[in-house]
Amino acid sequence: MEKQTSFVLQGNIIYTPDKDHFVSLKDGYLVIENGRITAISAQKPADYSSLPLKECSGKLIMPGFADMHLHAPQYIQIGMGMDDQLLDWLDQYTFKEEPKFADPNFARKIYPLLVDELANCGTTSAAIFATIHKESTDILCDTLAQKGLRAYVGKVNMDTNSAPALTEDTEQSLADTEAFIQKWQKHDLVKPIVTPRFVPSTTAKMMTGLGKLAQEYHIPVQSHLSENPGEIQLVKELFPEDKYYMSVYERFGLFGQTPTLMAHCIHLSDEEIDIMAKRKVYAVHCPASNLNLASGLMPTRKLLNAGVNVALGTDIGGGHTLYMPHEIVRAIEISKIRSLYHPEETPLKLCEAFYLATKAGGAFFGQTGSLEAGCSADFLITDIPDFQQDRTVEEQLQYFIYHGTAQDIREVYVNGRSIKKQTI
Repeated sequence: MEKQTSFVLQGNIIYTPDKDHFVSLKDGYLVIENGRITAISAQKPADYSSLPLKECSGKLIMPGFADMHLHAPQYIQIGMGMDDQLLDWLDQYTFKEEPKFADPNFARKIYPLLVDELANCGTTSAAIFATIHKESTDILCDTLAQKGLRAYVGKVNMDTNSAPALTEDTEQSLADTEAFIQKWQKHDLVKPIVTPRFVPSTTAKMMTGLGKLAQEYHIPVQSHLSENPGEIQLVKELFPEDKYYMSVYERFGLFGQTPTLMAHCIHLSDEEIDIMAKRKVYAVHCPASNLNLASGLMPTRKLLNAGVNVALGTDIGGGHTLYMPHEIVRAIEISKIRSLYHPEETPLKLCEAFYLATKAGGAFFGQTGSLEAGCSADFLITDIPDFQQDRTVEEQLQYFIYHGTAQDIREVYVNGRSIKKQTI
């Protein structure tokens, strides 16, 4: 990881200040000072002539991607069990694979591979589930910090309805979680997030304790919500006194009392959607995972129209790739399929899906995910072929999103520091 620098960057710049439109500059300039963007200009800014100029003419400069839901240990099971649906898939694969991370040496072998691939794919911010294992979770955090990626990481909590090797003692789990929070809460880039796996794997006692920790330490929360009909029915059986799946989280202080991410959110009533909007809870859309496990088609347009914050996630290993442009395309395609049967749900435009993958998720971390003045300098420099050089910058982005690869991402920066640099 290179030392943080201040410089002026020249190239074809594009970002989404809001979900409804792009801002683009051909051969524009970004001024980066102490890891933050301080100015953007169509002309070379004379006021910053003392700063070194990094010329990237003909290359595309865009915000880094924010992957707002992924399971780090499931990196080893990508592609496995895709003929199953959620609950069977968890039993047949996930709950057999995750106990391997009880061995810190196994975590030291696997997690650097995951972190390197995240950076190579242009992901600069991520919300990550680890496992129940405190030491391996620390190893994941150390690996992310050394790489220079921005992340929220959760030590997962599970004390019921799980494989024996993944069923924790409730009090010990809460104590380990508090120690993990205390260790990482003041780190610049890698921070803790309270992470009950999902309602079926956590008792009321566990959720009570986690809610108290989240509010005492002002820590955000992440979990799963309404991914699969079988899962929803199981929650009803376990907590019959709660009207909705989300009501369980809300009752225990895990649903908007601090910033909250809920993955999937596919099968929601209108009232539940309104509750999410009022509680300002993020719905994290995981298109590949939802298709692979036949969970359903998230009503993204309906959620956006209701004022729900929506972001994108790869959800490996339910998802099969860490490359966020593929999730952008799938989110658009799923919205087009839904529009065939729900004409009131107009399909997502590219600018909207790109926004969900950059600024919408980045906002959970603060000022990142865009190239506006004041934002952290988290950005990508990508190759564009010679035969696309006469295109507009928006057209160049279209080409990259639909046809580009991770190999086209030449450089990745977080806080103005280069964390990936490819050479030809």
